[in-house]
Amino acid sequence: MQTRLLTMRDDEGRGVRVPRESRRVSESKTVVARVMMPQDANIAGNVFGGTILKLVDEICYVVATKHARTNIVTASVDSMRFLSPVHVGDLLTLKANVNAVWHTSMEVGVRIEAEDPRAAEVRHTGSSYITLVALDPAGKPCEVPELLLETPVDERRNQEACRRRARRLEEKAMDMSLSS
Repeated sequence: MQTRLLTMRDDEGRGVRVPRESRRVSESKTVVARVMMPQDANIAGNVFGGTILKLVDEICYVVATKHARTNIVTASVDSMRFLSPVHVGDLLTLKANVNAVWHTSMEVGVRIEAEDPRAAEVRHTGSSYITLVALDPAGKPCEVPELLLETPVDERRNQEACRRRARRLEEKAMDMSLSS
């Protein structure tokens, strides 16, 4: 963890320099694996998309909490792409990390892989991008630590996340103008 100075206003409106924390991508990166069981699937043995979405939401919560060190809520699911089916008996592995942070929110990316442990065949079965918001003890959005990018892959993911956010903000502005 590193600390940078941020200018904030005190109760009387004076500028005060306070530390703003920052954390590396690797500090919150998380991998979770779970065997898919019959209760996770339909009668044909295909794992429910909702089961996978729940696991995605859970790993995003873990990653975002490790980064922000505060309560986290899911704000939106930017996308969830199911690329191939997951079956009962497959080992499902989710790999997640923070792609970008803004003032009170962050994007977590998740790669989902399924492995038939008997055949040692690994398939990329899905990808998802989730926006989460940090909350203070009173339940209000609070500032999150800056993100320190460590690798060219981190930098690429950060740029892509910023483009997705810009698109989301444009869509939100369009929705607002249509509803007024």
